[in-house]
Amino acid sequence: MIPFVVRRDNDLVPNPIAHGGWGPTLGGQVIGGLLARAIEHHAADDDLQPARLTVEILRRVASAPLRVTASVIRAGSRMRAIDAAMTQDGELVARASALYLRRGTQPDGEFFSTAVTLPPLPREPVRFDDSVPMFIRTYGNDDGDRFPWQHSGPRYAWLREIRDLVDGEELTPFVRAAMAVDVTASMTNFSTKGLAFINADYTLTLSRLPVGPYIGLAALTHYSDAGVATGSASLFDTLGPIGSGVSTAIANFNFDAARKYDGEDRVKR
Repeated sequence: MIPFVVRRDNDLVPNPIAHGGWGPTLGGQVIGGLLARAIEHHAADDDLQPARLTVEILRRVASAPLRVTASVIRAGSRMRAIDAAMTQDGELVARASALYLRRGTQPDGEFFSTAVTLPPLPREPVRFDDSVPMFIRTYGNDDGDRFPWQHSGPRYAWLREIRDLVDGEELTPFVRAAMAVDVTASMTNFSTKGLAFINADYTLTLSRLPVGPYIGLAALTHYSDAGVATGSASLFDTLGPIGSGVSTAIANFNFDAARKYDGEDRVKR
């Protein structure tokens, strides 16, 4: 399958499949994935767990050559802080910060968390559709005339990345999670009228790395006023919960849900 981006000398060059649902600009999952990829190169200690990744999209990222760099900001015995920057023509267009924590002994006791039950894993098609950026099954309302998240009730998704982020590179669990969490914005900001909020930034928190190719999301909250929104979702793999996603967004219109979420998702429930 065509990758999201290819290498050209010191640049990364996006393919059209990297476009998001807001026009010919890079989708948030590609931006976050590339920033996470650069960050991960500076966290070689296997005992360090990526616990938080915050991605800030400072301006629309054009479908043009870009560069991503990262550096360690602070390193201690139990943590490592790493920043990354994405530039085009020398101008900063997106950035990220990550916190790695050292794994250790799990404390005793029982902990409270809101119970969430995801739908079963979707049945995979015989062949993945090469015209869509990812394989995703969305769950929500049962009205076949509307997108499943276009209602005022619970909403879920299972997704699987089906193409390389960078040509010839296998996706790591951290990069998979960084790409999947971008869906938090769309999932939590859909209303009965559609999606009218665009992602400004998002944060991924992880208690552990995902196992396997599938990542599930369940919407938890949406709060908005005067065109500013925040939403949160729980993230899962097939073994159980792995972390959370939080999105901040600003009112925007003309989102193309069909481009980002249809394709493989012909049957959405």
